[in-house]
Amino acid sequence: MASILDEYEDSLHRSASVQQSRASVGIPHSGYVNARLEKETPIFNKQRIDFAPPEKINSLVVSSNQLCMSLGKDTLLRIDLGKPDEPNQVELGRKDEAKVYKMFLDHTGSHLLIALNTSECLYLNRSVQKVRALSRWKGHLIESVGWNKFLGSETNTGPILVGTSQGQIYEAEISVSEGSLFSTNPDQYFRQVYTLEEESGPAPVCCLEIERGIEGKFFIIATTRKRLFQFVGKVPEGTEQQGFSSIFAVHADHLPSFREFPANLGFSEIAFYTPKLRSNPRSFAWMMGNGVLYGTLDYSRPDSILSDERVWVYPPDIDITVNKPISIVLTQFHFLLLLSDRVKAVCTLNGQVVFQDLFLEKFGSLTRMIKDPTVQQIWIHTEKVVFRYHVQRESRDVWKMYMNMNKFDLAKEYCKDRPECLDIVLAKEAEHCFQNKRYLDSAKCYALTQNYFEEIALKFIEAKQEEALMEFLIKKLSNLKPSEKTQTTLLTTWLTELYLNWLGILQGDPSQRSLYLDTREKFRTFLSSPKNKDCLFNNRASIYELLASHGDTEHMVYFAVIMQDYERVVAHHCQHDEYDEALNVLSRHRDEKLFYKFSPVLIQHIPKKVVDAWISMGSRLDARNLIPALVNYSQSASTQQINEAIRYMEFCVYQLEETQQAIHNYLLSLYALCRPDSLLSYLEQAGTNPNRIHYDLKYALRLCAEHGHHRACVHVYKVMELYEEAVDLALQVDVDLAKSCADLPEDDEELRKKLWLKIARHVVQEEKDVKKAMACLSSCALLKIEDVLPFFPDFVTIDHFKEAICNSLEDYNKHIEELKREMEEATQSAKRIREDIQEMRNKYGSVEPQEKCAACDFPLLNRPFYLFLCGHMFHYDCLLQAVFPNLPAYKQAKLEDLQKKLAATSQPSKSHHRPKDADTISLGKGQQSREQIKADIDDIVAAECVYCGELMIRSIDKPFIDPQKYEEEMQSWL
Repeated sequence: MASILDEYEDSLHRSASVQQSRASVGIPHSGYVNARLEKETPIFNKQRIDFAPPEKINSLVVSSNQLCMSLGKDTLLRIDLGKPDEPNQVELGRKDEAKVYKMFLDHTGSHLLIALNTSECLYLNRSVQKVRALSRWKGHLIESVGWNKFLGSETNTGPILVGTSQGQIYEAEISVSEGSLFSTNPDQYFRQVYTLEEESGPAPVCCLEIERGIEGKFFIIATTRKRLFQFVGKVPEGTEQQGFSSIFAVHADHLPSFREFPANLGFSEIAFYTPKLRSNPRSFAWMMGNGVLYGTLDYSRPDSILSDERVWVYPPDIDITVNKPISIVLTQFHFLLLLSDRVKAVCTLNGQVVFQDLFLEKFGSLTRMIKDPTVQQIWIHTEKVVFRYHVQRESRDVWKMYMNMNKFDLAKEYCKDRPECLDIVLAKEAEHCFQNKRYLDSAKCYALTQNYFEEIALKFIEAKQEEALMEFLIKKLSNLKPSEKTQTTLLTTWLTELYLNWLGILQGDPSQRSLYLDTREKFRTFLSSPKNKDCLFNNRASIYELLASHGDTEHMVYFAVIMQDYERVVAHHCQHDEYDEALNVLSRHRDEKLFYKFSPVLIQHIPKKVVDAWISMGSRLDARNLIPALVNYSQSASTQQINEAIRYMEFCVYQLEETQQAIHNYLLSLYALCRPDSLLSYLEQAGTNPNRIHYDLKYALRLCAEHGHHRACVHVYKVMELYEEAVDLALQVDVDLAKSCADLPEDDEELRKKLWLKIARHVVQEEKDVKKAMACLSSCALLKIEDVLPFFPDFVTIDHFKEAICNSLEDYNKHIEELKREMEEATQSAKRIREDIQEMRNKYGSVEPQEKCAACDFPLLNRPFYLFLCGHMFHYDCLLQAVFPNLPAYKQAKLEDLQKKLAATSQPSKSHHRPKDADTISLGKGQQSREQIKADIDDIVAAECVYCGELMIRSIDKPFIDPQKYEEEMQSWL
């Protein structure tokens, strides 16, 4: 196997040269060959609004899909972009030369402020048609408004901030009274809270923004031409309606924190990006003289909300002295600069211009660019035309920029749903990590790419980074599909080889003990991984060869356990004399086949534990398959060890109640060999019924005879009903045992007498004990003194058995008297029977002419009939028809035969020339035979009344209608 892997590594080098040749002719290394990364649709898609204004457009604002534009001198046009066909025109009602200077629309699209160049300010609510003058605001040229997004409503602005051209910041509130009888001023109050200054004195407040952070902290951003100020403070809870005076009051004696830049456009503008409606802005872009200050907003900072600030200088073609930018809009990844004839989009990640849109001269000079924060649409207008930009998939190329900035996590985040781009990012990240010697990170990234596997593997091999190569292979293996079986097999085998090499190196270095343990744990995790299970199982032979070639028996056993190859595990333990471990494996996994295979070895060394394990397995083990192991063991073991075999066999017989003959026979052999007492008790417990005995009787007899266990042999003879052999053998052991055998054939008195005679002969001839012989006579009633006398020698005197002879004679006399008494009783019984017969002959019964047959209900005297003592009368043929079906089969046959004989005797003789004497003799004999036949028929048919006798009782369970004739009978009733 190692040679195969070496050949594969050589093939990697050859493959790498092929890839280099491919690269030279333009074959890409990515799996996504010639994939188009993006469509050609631009990010900022311009659309000209189909609108021809009757007068020139002075100003335009949009918020919450509400568009307001100032036309000419005195006209205001309001359009709900959800209903663009229903514009609303409002007249300002000005008779003087005042012109609209700027317009400000709040975030809800409900409150519109119109600043005039005459230092006046008008107010228009979305729900009304009449413009109202704000008297308190008169005398101030409004430059900016900071709307209150937290307390404002459709009828009330809440406390807002207003910036003027003289640098003053005023706090104001506007409210619309609905249904009032008297016209009241909408401006509730208008009070100054602060003045912004530059080095030369007060400067116009170009922009104002109010934001609320955590814990009720407010951040107010205000800009002049060169400076960006921040006011930070808390408004006490419940006093928000009282405004922001407390925040500005903190900075009454000193300037707040600010950013200042030397160049000056004559104005500045700040834009914010809010990702979702009604959430806080996440980033800002401040357009000023030196460029665009871009950064994020961090609401958790204590003193300044601005974070990650950087200045992006204007593109080279923008000269602030000639064509200065007019307006700025911020999106998620770009800020757009409006110039007099074009729009430029600059990426906030790298400061590069990614989009430029030139406008034709016929449209006029571009005037203003604003964004509707609720729908993320950008609006641009000239004095004649209105344009709208839709932002489409702005993040499409952001991944490239993050990738080039080595911000790979962000790059992957923005192309996670585009696999072709993600592959490029991963490859770049992997190469970056490799160059910085972060080989493990590089391997993890390479494994996720579509780059050529051979090229990457060779790269790590040449750098001698085996650990990184293993990481790469592991990740690559985890990404393979189940159908890629060949690749899975190759990677699995290669990883096994690398792990074994690495473990071998670390094991020999004591200083690397912790790393060795960690690597070993990883290797075991790899072997036990559910995903690799099928592949490892199908190629387990190769894995075993690898483990064996490295001499790693520890992991060979571990792998065998994972593969559930317990046979190999047990064999390994047995080869190393680890019998207890082998038995533990068997007991833990309870595989019957493994028990059968390894029990012959284990029982030679740990018999007691093995038998305990067998007993714990219970009925799952077939004891017949364990007998060979016990036989081999018992032939070479001592008596004490044989006891373990007996213990298991007794468990099978008494606990499991095994009935297999082989098991009982083997237990018998063990008993006969070592435990004769247990042998006899086992045989007696098994009983004497041959049908319920589970051992082989002939085998048991031979076994007991070979080992000289005569009592056991006698018991087997008794079970086999060989009583003569049992008595003969029992007489060699004990006369009492022979007596117990002699009484067994209870149904055969002749045999029993014969057996007792054997015992008597043995007692008389062998033991020569006359008293014991006489005791035999008293033990068996079948024996008489005359049966025993022939066994005694001639010289024996009668004194020894005089009493027995007298007793025998007395028995004979008693028997004779009993016979006489029985004869007298028989004579009396015969006399009474003859008298009864004579009396019966004289009995008669009278039959009236109108009597009818009890069966057919026809007159009785028309045909031969029978009259019973119970009073029932039947025609002969009716009685025969009722009795015949209920007779036993043999009586039916006999009755048919008698009827045939009766019919034969009634036929006239065919011979007309027989002598008269011969005819007379023949007639006499035939007449006598005919009467006998009739008598036999009467005995069968008329033995008893068919209605009152046993025949009716026996037929009580028979149905009235024969089931076979039930259908026919039922049809006859219809």
